[in-house]
Amino acid sequence: MLPTGPTITEQRWVPFALSRWVPFALSKRLNIGIANATGEIIMRMDAHSTYPPSYVSGLVGWLERTHADNVGGVWITVPARQTLVAEAIALALSNPFGVGNACFRIGVKEPRWVDTVPFGCYRREVFDHVGMFDERLVRNQDIEFNSRLRGAGGKIFLTPEIYSYYYCRVGLWGLWKQNFQNGQWNIYTIALTGWSLSWRHFLPLGFVAGLVGSGGLALEFPTFVWLFGAIVVAYLVSAMTAALGSSKGRHASLRVLLPVVFLVLHLSYGLGSLWGITTLARVWRYGN
Repeated sequence: MLPTGPTITEQRWVPFALSRWVPFALSKRLNIGIANATGEIIMRMDAHSTYPPSYVSGLVGWLERTHADNVGGVWITVPARQTLVAEAIALALSNPFGVGNACFRIGVKEPRWVDTVPFGCYRREVFDHVGMFDERLVRNQDIEFNSRLRGAGGKIFLTPEIYSYYYCRVGLWGLWKQNFQNGQWNIYTIALTGWSLSWRHFLPLGFVAGLVGSGGLALEFPTFVWLFGAIVVAYLVSAMTAALGSSKGRHASLRVLLPVVFLVLHLSYGLGSLWGITTLARVWRYGN
């Protein structure tokens, strides 16, 4: 197994630049920081997270040894408060039923090449070859950039030996708002940049569209009640099965809370995508 980072042979203070907050979208602020950076490595470290002492040296070490263009570690999702609802949200965001096959969220056993990583540790020349973050995007700017990076022949590496702790939303309303906006910006992202997202980002849209479509048709054609019922039953069975697996050895209340959290997560995400479709004209005007 490869070591997680280089051996430290010297420690010294180095000058750094602290940029003031500017009233622009995150992508523009990131680009300002990158443009003013003087080092050979660009590392993004976001809020709502904590990082172990070896995080920086570990990612730099893997970047050097793998010759990847971007390296990241896994997210360990933890509740921001010690409540059962917050714990259920953290479990849902680490479960394949909740978030699909996002390797950095559900974890991997061995290091592997992936489509994206959280935050990222990049070689500086990557931004010279591929360009900067798309300043039209309020969300998904890292995923879209990594898609461009892979399209240009770049490689992205994920290692479970490097990790950060991500503190998720503490309540159902916060989870709903966050994922409604996530679903909304998935539609805006593909409209503005082309297909840069994974299929997993659109499964909630398919679920909600199936419910709305079959439910609406059932009002006129009673036979569609069976389709609506089949979608509901299949979802509930899947949600309860996933909840039983994730809550094993934990508080019994999580077996009830987790299916509710899954439903809030997927409904808000899917409805956000539907709203994104209905408001595309406004985004095209802004994007152009």
